[in-house]
Amino acid sequence: MGKVISLVNQKGGVGKTTTSINLSASLSVLGKKVLLIDLDPQGNATVGIGIAKGEVGNSIYDVLIDRCEIDEAIVASKYKRLYVIPATIDLAGIDIEFMKRQADGQTFFKGAQLKQKIDKIRNEFDYIIIDCPPSLGLITTNALTASNSVIIPVQCEFFALEGILQLLNSIVMTQKSLNPDLDIEGVLLTMLDSRTNLGFEVVDEIRKYFKDRVYNTIIPRLIRLTEAPSHGKPIVAYDPKSKGTEAYLNLAKEVIERNGHN
Repeated sequence: MGKVISLVNQKGGVGKTTTSINLSASLSVLGKKVLLIDLDPQGNATVGIGIAKGEVGNSIYDVLIDRCEIDEAIVASKYKRLYVIPATIDLAGIDIEFMKRQADGQTFFKGAQLKQKIDKIRNEFDYIIIDCPPSLGLITTNALTASNSVIIPVQCEFFALEGILQLLNSIVMTQKSLNPDLDIEGVLLTMLDSRTNLGFEVVDEIRKYFKDRVYNTIIPRLIRLTEAPSHGKPIVAYDPKSKGTEAYLNLAKEVIERNGHN
């Protein structure tokens, strides 16, 4: 049965989309069949994996409003074993759409729409990775309800822990009311600048706080990692020999090991 993992942090610019793209691609390189769901109206994961916005047929928005079945929105990427459900700016209106539906029918439950859709295809993939928007609104609630676990990317900077308590509170609330089995998969340290002491101080602080939940792999701050999405490629395809490729392949191995998948 496929494992559903959401990448969540309400702070923007922490490497959520970069990690969603590159973890998905690295898992596929390691032989896993992966579905990347872009759940951010900005659609950056869609473009970053090589799907032009103008080429999108059915999107995750169409799936959530029942305009199409979930399998009709799955697109094969250019990379073996890696599939995508793209996002478009339409997704920004999903809150209003859900509120209308809830007003129309008492049986409609706006937090569980994504879970109901994913359950239909969960068995077809080893991993389903969800790239969430930088907020804790209804879209993210849907992702948390649909997921087995979350990965929290945390940037190695001074205000790293700011907002994390709010995020953990949202996870606890989801566990209590919507998804009792939701787990914290791991905390991923991103954008480490090895030239400064501050980055390493933040690493120590986060390891003290989250203990063994923190991945051993730390994602470095690299120009190549920021360039790759603009070429529509994961780092493993853009620059196979880079430190970024090595880091994300190591992360994918850790994810597989933690899940007991050989």
